[in-house]
Amino acid sequence: MLVLHYTGMETGQAALSRMCDPDAKVAAHYMVEEDGRVFQLVDEGKRAWHAGVGSWCGLEDINSRSIGVEIVNGGHDYGLPDFPDVQILAVVKLCKEIVGRHAINADNIIGHSDISPGRKLDPGEKFPWKRLAENEIGLWPVSDEGALSVGHLHMLSDIGYGISEQPDAQEVRDFMVAFQQRWMPENVTGEACVDTLARVFQIADLYRKFRN
Repeated sequence: MLVLHYTGMETGQAALSRMCDPDAKVAAHYMVEEDGRVFQLVDEGKRAWHAGVGSWCGLEDINSRSIGVEIVNGGHDYGLPDFPDVQILAVVKLCKEIVGRHAINADNIIGHSDISPGRKLDPGEKFPWKRLAENEIGLWPVSDEGALSVGHLHMLSDIGYGISEQPDAQEVRDFMVAFQQRWMPENVTGEACVDTLARVFQIADLYRKFRN
């Protein structure tokens, strides 16, 4: 898998220092600065501590199954700034190289919030997933318009989200936020509204067709 994060710290240097501190016990394979510089912190063949507790498509221990890329951005704690164009160009180039080296499927290119709804919010609703998909990194539907059919919460598992069979209200909200951040960034409400469930149907259908 390829897992994308934002650093969620005030500066790139602060994030780099933390990931290079052995006492912090956290590091990704790469970090991409706002000016497009790329730092490799862990060899791709080694396990990095970037994902933590989470699951995707029923698989856990994501750290042992993935390459992690930290993208310098203050995140929600620092106003969720826009990602500079030069930074996204560097992210696209790096991701294409990683995907090519490891033959990572498009449905296994995910955000930290996808694997850990409620615990993590990165890379956030401003991250340009559609632009990445246009560069053959991940998936995006041909049309941004909602599907005519309305889905249901358990279709999230068809995409890869690890939602429970009988989620409580807080879990529903957490998974809705994670889904909306990636697929409906203009409508991050946490509500399982008709528009969101229609989008769930559309994305689940997209992933099913890709996997078949």
